[in-house]
Amino acid sequence: MSAVVDGPGAQPGPSTGRVELARLVDGLLRTVPDFPEPGIQFRDIMPLLADADAFARVVQALADHVHGPVDLVAGMEARGFLLAAPVAAALRAGVVPVRKAGKLPGPVASQSFALEYGVAAVEVQPGTIPDGARVLVVDDVLATGGTAAATVGLLEACGATVVGLSFLVELEGLGGRALLPGRSVDSLLTLG
Repeated sequence: MSAVVDGPGAQPGPSTGRVELARLVDGLLRTVPDFPEPGIQFRDIMPLLADADAFARVVQALADHVHGPVDLVAGMEARGFLLAAPVAAALRAGVVPVRKAGKLPGPVASQSFALEYGVAAVEVQPGTIPDGARVLVVDDVLATGGTAAATVGLLEACGATVVGLSFLVELEGLGGRALLPGRSVDSLLTLG
């Protein structure tokens, strides 16, 4: 089952365009069982990215849903990069990659967190984030929320103001929103 989710304070009932887009996204996702580990249901967004019209509509929808000015768009490794860069261009904002540990030259700021299938850390180059920068966090999937919560904590430790989080898909049954209390979270498609 799929539905559109709007952030806190949104008007009741999604717009027809968002419902149509959610259906399009749902139709282009591929679920890969037991990847990267047994028991994980991997949501493959590559068919969506390969569809030029669908990809453009998703980018525009993610950009259109932002409230207020944005200085930077932070994309979470790795598929979040593919969405964050065009969203940043649409918003006329800069883009900051939030990388897995060991992928950026120093100096870096780091934040560890638990994944649904292990432990990891994310890093940014703090010099790329001006103090007080208004940052939108973008990724493909909100699952357990560990990566998103670590990213928010990391960006705020670097002096940013996180103005919202935008996801292509939210896996509602994994409870990721619970790790993001009080945050403006937007997902184009929610799967139970």
